[in-house]
Amino acid sequence: MSRPLVIELDRHALRQNVQRLRSIAPHSKLLAMVKANAYGHGLILIAQALEPLVDGFGVSCTEEALLLRQAGIRQRIVLMEGLLAADERTFLAAYQLETVVHDCHQLKLLTAQRLVHPVKVWLKMNTGMNRLGFSLQEFPEVWRQCQACSWLEVAVLMTHFASSDERHVPTTAHQLALFERATQNLAVEKSIANSAAILEWPQTHQDWIRPGLALYGVSPFADRIGSDYGLKPVMQLNSQIISIHPLQRGEKVGYGGVWRNPRDTRVGVVAMGYGDGYPRCAPNGTPVYVNHQCAPLVGRVSMDMLTVDLSHQPQAQHGDPVCLWGHELPIETVARHAGAFSYELLCGINRGQLVRMHIEEKK
Repeated sequence: MSRPLVIELDRHALRQNVQRLRSIAPHSKLLAMVKANAYGHGLILIAQALEPLVDGFGVSCTEEALLLRQAGIRQRIVLMEGLLAADERTFLAAYQLETVVHDCHQLKLLTAQRLVHPVKVWLKMNTGMNRLGFSLQEFPEVWRQCQACSWLEVAVLMTHFASSDERHVPTTAHQLALFERATQNLAVEKSIANSAAILEWPQTHQDWIRPGLALYGVSPFADRIGSDYGLKPVMQLNSQIISIHPLQRGEKVGYGGVWRNPRDTRVGVVAMGYGDGYPRCAPNGTPVYVNHQCAPLVGRVSMDMLTVDLSHQPQAQHGDPVCLWGHELPIETVARHAGAFSYELLCGINRGQLVRMHIEEKK
């Protein structure tokens, strides 16, 4: 008998999220971020569902891009971290990949030796994130070198926001001003907006938007959930009650005895733990839904189990359904209780432990 762990992926929600993002930025093309295994949702499944709906895909590396091409994906694919080694140049033409260029090492890899076929590049400018990108001082010379190279085509100019998920911080407006000033006379498409900027900074939408978290129905803002923006969660993480036992008042539960029972009750054991991707740091009281009702987490999360208080569910029994996050329990709520980020929870799912995954329509 296999463990009752299931990820459900809602294709209808995915489509609705794309439509919602397009309605927010109606004049922009959409580059869907599917890096990190499509934010934990499954790279191939998500890309196949999205291909008719988007204008291209953003991946972190060549390996992810090749998986998409081998799965039959024909849309534009952009390597968001760019080339990491010289031998990757052959993949660009062979698999019709586009690449971000963010430093002089990458530029040299592409210009030092003539490429058989032209390659589209996305030139990245550093406007304050201070992670990747050419400085404002470097950028004019980089542009000149690209224009002088007959086998490179600058398809898009881009930058990345450091604080767009903080609505009242002036950093985003400052970065936007720097980018616009540096690129105002360059006749090429531009891309700036990540999920947070798409939702709250309409002036950043430009020619391309690059949604990641919002695409999967999750809010990038600490004080909002996806439904506040008309988005629906694509992932639902389900399990079951695998054991129930009575607990007398004053008894402790789990490693370290971090929860002491204040009354006679019953405790349910759920087949889900930190080895599966549930946050070990989730404290007592973190909501878990059993039979569509909240049954708070009690005790420390174990490797493959967690325990819930069934005080208000006397009818609960072995095999009852459990939702860890999804349509009825926003992942943002779980993340907030755990002091974590929704990104971490989504990307941390251990697919090797999950028995079954499917993508279905929910109305």
